[in-house]
Amino acid sequence: MRTNKNLKTAILGGAFVALTVIGAWISIPIGSVPITLQLFFVLLSGFILGPKYGFWTQIAYLSLGAIGLPVFANFAGGITVFFTPVGGYLLAFPIAAFCAGKCIIIKNKTINFALSVLLPIGIIYASGVTVLNIFLKSPKKTVMIGVVPFIGIDLVKATIAYIIALKVNNLTKYNNMLKINKGE
Repeated sequence: MRTNKNLKTAILGGAFVALTVIGAWISIPIGSVPITLQLFFVLLSGFILGPKYGFWTQIAYLSLGAIGLPVFANFAGGITVFFTPVGGYLLAFPIAAFCAGKCIIIKNKTINFALSVLLPIGIIYASGVTVLNIFLKSPKKTVMIGVVPFIGIDLVKATIAYIIALKVNNLTKYNNMLKINKGE
């Protein structure tokens, strides 16, 4: 039985790595930081796979990029991407997925939703603007370029990921096909 769960987890983890890659490739360049669907899949991986597997899925994604595969926005790859204006955003993905997985299991629905959506986005933005500010050397300009254009769309993406995850997680209560232990 444990092998079956491990196989399901590996397949779903691989699927979320692939979806994060596709999310990066769906990119609208608007300056130093493009609009992508990565955040949607980062959070969805944490929501559905749980904190542990969501974290490791994003580590796998970043590892593929670090070894040079073109998995990041604009088909970029290589470890040098982590030292560009978008590096801080990327490096926060595993922590954001972990937090998303932890927050979605909180029993209070209002706190659950608020933390599940806001905390992972906040983590990504905090890391992202920290690195982006190294390049722009102006906190105000950094926030105007690295947060303001994205906040509305990221809240929508996170909310949609949250709703999808609730539906999927609700289905798994009645169907053991996808069920993964949320405590892991």
